Amino acid sequence: QVQLAESGGGSVQAGGSLRLSCQASVRSDSTECMGWFRQAPGLEREEIVRLYTADGARYYADSVEGRFTMTQDNAKLMVYLLMFSLLPEDTAVYYCASGPGAWVGDCKFAYWGQGTQVNVSS
Repeated sequence: QVQLAESGGGSVQAGGSLRLSCQASVRSDSTECMGWFRQAPGLEREEIVRLYTADGARYYADSVEGRFTMTQDNAKLMVYLLMFSLLPEDTAVYYCASGPGAWVGDCKFAYWGQGTQVNVSS
């Protein structure tokens, strides 16, 4: 079992920046993959970035490519989502997720944090 705890959400004006953090409770096969998802009101949950912790490979969704960066601190069992040039359409609940996988394209997300709200005003 993996427990994930996000922090760092809040309110910011368009063009601003935020950093989200995610703390994993353990290191295991189920933290081979780490990812960030978001869900805006009335919309489905969207994967925005995934990271394969063994080699650092990342996939970004087109909607955030070039504006968001996912980093990891393996010693602390933490991942971060650095968000720049925020837009009102980035407003959502952001979730950290983890799961097993053989490579970045094989991630199977099975564990989820409770989510943290990000509000971007125009």
